[in-house]
Amino acid sequence: MTESGSAGSDSPEARTRRREFVKRCAMGGCGLALAASAASRLLTGDGPKAMSMGFTNDPPKPDWPYGREAEWYDEHLGTITCRLCPHQCVLREDDRGFCRVRAVKDHKLLTLVYGNPCSLHIDPLEKKPLYHFLPGRAVLSLATAGCNLRCLNCQNWEISQARPEDIPSTPVSPQQLVGAAAEKAIPAIAYTYSEPIIFYEYTRDCSALAKEKGIRNVLVTAGYIREEPLRALCKVTDAANVDLKSFSDSTYRRLNRARLAPILRTLEIMREEGVWVELTRLIVPGYSDDVDDLTKMCEWIHKSLGPDVPLHISRFHPAYRLQALPPTPVRILEQAHDIAKSAGLHHVYIGNVPGRKGQNTLCPSCGREVIVREGYQVQLKGLAAGKCACGHEIAGVWS
Repeated sequence: MTESGSAGSDSPEARTRRREFVKRCAMGGCGLALAASAASRLLTGDGPKAMSMGFTNDPPKPDWPYGREAEWYDEHLGTITCRLCPHQCVLREDDRGFCRVRAVKDHKLLTLVYGNPCSLHIDPLEKKPLYHFLPGRAVLSLATAGCNLRCLNCQNWEISQARPEDIPSTPVSPQQLVGAAAEKAIPAIAYTYSEPIIFYEYTRDCSALAKEKGIRNVLVTAGYIREEPLRALCKVTDAANVDLKSFSDSTYRRLNRARLAPILRTLEIMREEGVWVELTRLIVPGYSDDVDDLTKMCEWIHKSLGPDVPLHISRFHPAYRLQALPPTPVRILEQAHDIAKSAGLHHVYIGNVPGRKGQNTLCPSCGREVIVREGYQVQLKGLAAGKCACGHEIAGVWS
């Protein structure tokens, strides 16, 4: 074909058809790319909509008094992306996040739980559980509605799986909360029961004020948070008990609608930031009782966090969507205890089974009992200034 012949066939109609064809091909390619991206997110859990779509058209009540602008979000092309936790919910006006307590209104992401706890109690620190942090002391515990996980076995599902507008709550400002702890000479405040990550701004402000007053701060958390907000929160956090629910990503997805990797990173960051960390592993029959999984978890703890991090092996009791399951057999708990000890962990405890082994703190050097526990009653037998009578230093925060 000659150059002139080609030019002669390039009529206006042909050029229009060609442009339309290219346009459609490009649009089709974009569509395929978007579909592939969505499929990838669905299968791998990567990307901003991983594991979560939130709730569409579910705005807060117009007169809801506890809403204030949240932190850790971006706005782009009419959508809001929450950057607090790994779900990274992408929301439009009047949408609500996966956690149920962060919503978009007037093109801003709001937290709907600032200053309105639904639960407020005084507990022993051993209940958190924390066995190496101010033993025998009291802690002021609070929670709000909501959670960024969907644990099938949740024991506090009435508040964790609720919107803040749907359950009773009491207005308590950070100043009131810290003032109450100081007035009653309570040495610590625990952000617990549901998930303190989702009431981040309230947790952070209370913690900052408490720290100024010499009151310690404790997180009882699943640890599902992104690195930047976590590091900021660690600056005002003294201790944490983190649920390490499994060492299998597929189990996390099935049992909790979360992913494993961000939680492992949370633990590493907390250690880097100087937060005292204890771990809880709930053994759910048929979900998180695999011996190989427990072994891998304990080996990772020893390697990445160190042998002195306390591990609480906890018994499952039927709850929420797993009420048909039996309680964890005690022999499985004791087997998990032995696996952890064989992996080199120094402080391993069995929870929710009173009277069994794994309740007391032993010196890793001489084996002497330094703390004896009966329920929440604590007796310091051989512990003085954080050391055993043999001179070995016991890891923890003792004063």
